[in-house]
Amino acid sequence: MIYWNVSPDIFTIGPFTIRWYGLLFALSFIVGYQIMHVVFKKESKPENDMNDLIWYMILGTVFGARLGHCFFYNPSYYLANPLEILQVWKGGLASHGAAIGILLALYLFTKKKKEYNYLWVVDRIVITVALSGFFIRMGNLFNSEIIGKPAELPWSFVFASVDNVPRHPAQLYEAIAYLVVFVILFLIYLRAFAKLKPGFLLGMFLVFVFGFRFFVEFLKEDQTYFEQGMTLNMGQLLSIPFVLLGVYLLLRKDKKVIKIQ
Repeated sequence: MIYWNVSPDIFTIGPFTIRWYGLLFALSFIVGYQIMHVVFKKESKPENDMNDLIWYMILGTVFGARLGHCFFYNPSYYLANPLEILQVWKGGLASHGAAIGILLALYLFTKKKKEYNYLWVVDRIVITVALSGFFIRMGNLFNSEIIGKPAELPWSFVFASVDNVPRHPAQLYEAIAYLVVFVILFLIYLRAFAKLKPGFLLGMFLVFVFGFRFFVEFLKEDQTYFEQGMTLNMGQLLSIPFVLLGVYLLLRKDKKVIKIQ
C-alpha cells in the first residue's frame, strides 16, 4: 500500500502560497496552448484566432466548472451565500460544469468568428480538454480529495490527511484514463484530420471520458451529503446525457468531411 502524506502546498512567499493544484491547473492551459498551436499551424489558421480561442476556453472552463460545482452539488448553500460562488480559491470545480461551459464558450467563439464551424473547433479543443483532465485529477491527488472507497489492494492509497483507511486511488484511475484518451484523440487527429466526420473526435471524447467517469464513480466516496443512499450519484447522472450525445455523434450518418481553409 502507498502512504500518501504529500502536502498540497509547494512553497509559501509571504501571504502567497503556490499549490500543486493551481500549478497543474495552469499547466493544463499552457500545454493546451502548445497543442492548439500545432493544430492551427498544421491547418494554416491565423494565430490571432488561436489566442482569442484560448481566452474563450479559459473563461468557459473556470466559470463553467465553478458554477457546476455550486449548483450541481450544493445549490442550497450557494444560493444562500451567493458571494462565495466567486471564492474559487476555496476549492470546488466540477468537470461536468466545465464541459458545459466550454461548449457554450466555443459556441460564442464561432458566433464571433463565423468562418469557423462549431464542430471543427470542438473536435480539436477536446484533445486538449482530455489532457487537462489528467492534470486536474493529479491536482486532486495532491489535495487528497475526491478519494476512493476502502480497498485492500497492493496499490491502495492511505490518505494521511483524511484517515488511515486504505482506499482506491480514484484520482489516479481517472488521471491515467484521461491521459490515454488524450493520446488516442491526438494520434487520430494527426493521422486523419482532413478526413474526419465533423463531431467524431467530440463523440469519442464524450463516450470515453464520461463513460469511464460513470463506472469509476462506483469506486469513489460520495462528494456531497445528498448523494448518500442514491443508486446513482450526481456524477453518474450528469455523465449519462454526455455519453448519449457522444454515441449520437459517432453513429449519425454524415458523409461530409471538414474543409480545411
